[in-house]
Amino acid sequence: MNIDLENKRAVVCGGSDGIGKSCAQLLAQNGADIIIVARNKNKIKSVIKELDSSKNQHHSYICSDFNHPEKLQKEIEKNLKDRVDILINNSGGPHGGQLIDSEIDEFRLAFERLLVSNQIMTKAVVSSMKKQKYGRIINIISTSIKQVIPGLGVSNTIRGAVAQWAKTLALELGEFNITVNNILPGYTSTERLNELANMKSNSLNISEEKIKNMWAESTALNRLADPIEIANAALFLASEQSSYITGHNLAVDGGRYKA
Repeated sequence: MNIDLENKRAVVCGGSDGIGKSCAQLLAQNGADIIIVARNKNKIKSVIKELDSSKNQHHSYICSDFNHPEKLQKEIEKNLKDRVDILINNSGGPHGGQLIDSEIDEFRLAFERLLVSNQIMTKAVVSSMKKQKYGRIINIISTSIKQVIPGLGVSNTIRGAVAQWAKTLALELGEFNITVNNILPGYTSTERLNELANMKSNSLNISEEKIKNMWAESTALNRLADPIEIANAALFLASEQSSYITGHNLAVDGGRYKA
């Protein structure tokens, strides 16, 4: 399958690290102009320098923090005024822990980071998508929307809300040839996974390596994912070839999801 994103503009949230970085790299390799939205300017600049520009692409960035949606909205309104064809909503998840032990502020912060910020980004790009009768909105969520992950109570809760938000958007925007889909990564080798492994290691008093082995063994493929494997799914959903897929939850989890 030949995927050509030349002359397409893609906004990649959280594109300075992990899955977001791999998405930015892969979309650029296939011809897209990339706009990274993330909070660490040094990391962003480093990724921008590495992005493929062999097809005369122009890559740029907006530095903003998804933990502060009011500031994010101001930055986006100020700096994101041109046409956008592809939006990848992606942000790190909340801290782990038992649901019953979670504080109210943890829910507020997670809701703002994972759902309110998605709404801000989507509203910023959807007008131009409607005008051109074309758009791809891709949300990186989690398999926890189908099979909850013990110890990630707040994340399980808010990710589920994001999935319902996305499904509703898919129904509202379909008539404009705008698709809205979710990617559900399984256990993926990222800094976020390292943080979770460290937390679980401390709580269970076993090594981080053993924790990761347990996660790997919970999949059919008996291994963790590489971020590029998640990005491959995003590339397809961003392409013309995915034109009749919308409102879908695509698990890229090595067979972790058992239902």
